[in-house]
Amino acid sequence: MRIGAHVDQADPLAEAATRAAEAVQFFLSDPQGWKAPKPREDADRLRAAEVDVYVHAPYVINVATLNNRIRIPSRKLLLGHATAAAQLDARGLIVHGGHVNAGDDLAVGFDNWRKTFAYAADSGGFPVPVLIENTAGGDNACARRLDALARLWDALGDYEVGFCLDTCHAYAGGEELLDLVDRVKAITGRIDLVHANNSKGGFNSGQDRHDNLDGGTIDPELLVAVIRAADAPVIVETPGGATGQGADIAFLREQLGAGA
Repeated sequence: MRIGAHVDQADPLAEAATRAAEAVQFFLSDPQGWKAPKPREDADRLRAAEVDVYVHAPYVINVATLNNRIRIPSRKLLLGHATAAAQLDARGLIVHGGHVNAGDDLAVGFDNWRKTFAYAADSGGFPVPVLIENTAGGDNACARRLDALARLWDALGDYEVGFCLDTCHAYAGGEELLDLVDRVKAITGRIDLVHANNSKGGFNSGQDRHDNLDGGTIDPELLVAVIRAADAPVIVETPGGATGQGADIAFLREQLGAGA
């Protein structure tokens, strides 16, 4: 089980070293912006490194929405980030499940996801695995509750789709963590990556507020049980910089018996 952290994009390998991380996740551009990613000068180093690379797509991407001014640029930006991630030999591109606006038909949102993969297929398909991440809030979200996730996976049945399980998002989104992995895999058949985060918000709060693994409102032993059951690579997206994340990585290695 490879364990790492979400780090600043300026020098991911240096950040990995300060955390004794075996994997890194980072953005390729402003996570709140619409600019396409630029080629990285450290691409050769990242490809050659023993550290596994994951890329997180910008938060602004929402391919589910019925708003054409957001949905269409989102499709293009997602494919652009996948192409840039492939140049780094990234193991996956993580993207949030998205949502529709209040009053809109959620079924259209699921079909918009299907159209996104069809759009990519017209260009040869996504060049790296796209890992859809569950989200914490919103009553019109495509991947907050497992019943919605099941409808999303049905819509994408003709395509190869990966899944990223965020423990904070699941708990804050109203899903019990006990037996969560079994319930997710019954829908998706897979968990490709775990975002291991405790939650500052309470159960079903809808608050996307991460905390360190030994803090927050989730029993750390329950977090470890979920991560162990998922049996997938792990990225901590916790606060505290190298010190806080390094402690979280060390905690997981100790609990899981995973060597550096």
